[in-house]
Amino acid sequence: MVLQKLADFDPNYRDAIQGKDIKGLGVYTESTNEKIGTVSDVLVDEEGHFRYLVVDLGFWIFGKKVLLPIGRSRIDYNSNRVYAIGMTRLQAEDLPEFSERQSLDYDYEEKVRGVYRNPNYSQQTIETSTPVEASAPLGTSYQPTTTPAYSRDTYTYQQEPSLYALNEQDHQTFRLYEERLIASKIRHKTGEVSVGKHVETDTARLAVPVEKERVVIERVTPTNAGATVPPGEASFLEGEVARVEVHEETPDIRKEAFVREEIRVKKVVEQETAEAQETVRREELDVNPHGFPVEER
Repeated sequence: MVLQKLADFDPNYRDAIQGKDIKGLGVYTESTNEKIGTVSDVLVDEEGHFRYLVVDLGFWIFGKKVLLPIGRSRIDYNSNRVYAIGMTRLQAEDLPEFSERQSLDYDYEEKVRGVYRNPNYSQQTIETSTPVEASAPLGTSYQPTTTPAYSRDTYTYQQEPSLYALNEQDHQTFRLYEERLIASKIRHKTGEVSVGKHVETDTARLAVPVEKERVVIERVTPTNAGATVPPGEASFLEGEVARVEVHEETPDIRKEAFVREEIRVKKVVEQETAEAQETVRREELDVNPHGFPVEER
């Protein structure tokens, strides 16, 4: 079971916890609200599970660091505190010192676990003692059982959830929900306008002036009527004909097409406000302290 620092396991670990950094939070006893020290680091296993908080006891003992199993902690980000569940100042001082220069092997962790399992723990009895119940509070006297002793070859953190599992009783959260009206628009077809053309006929009348020629024969009395003509001038010939061409105009009517007007079809958008109302629900917090003081933050 190789442990490593949180930042070494994931340099961007703050992104996974929404920017909340447990490092630097003060560590306090839960019973007496007495400050023990400050969280200086976090140790995680190969899968990234929190296993220990490294607590700097500089508040009491300058330079000494100890390990606090994550299951024995209650993190309160609202007050920027970590509460050590069931720990006293004396027990914190009895914990073996943590040093980054030493290896975190099974023997060292057993020394740490021994303090949390039983205040009367000693290294000479750990190899033959039986494991304590995981749910037993710190400071409880334990009776021997037939349960096999912990072994370095088979030990897993899951065997002691009281030390390594987040205590749901001390880390409870729930959410308050509310409903909101979300407006969106749906575009649908309401109709269709067809614009086309058809042909209509009517009778067009057009007056065209035309000319017609006719022959006019005038009979006039010459001024020398009754006078004699010289001999041989008068020639009496049959078949003498005068020809005159006669013309007339007739209307030449034809049809020509031309552009009368141009039609442009387009759409314009008009805006109006549509109002809607609906009943929405919202959850509010109900606190029943049963006579105990409750502080809301």
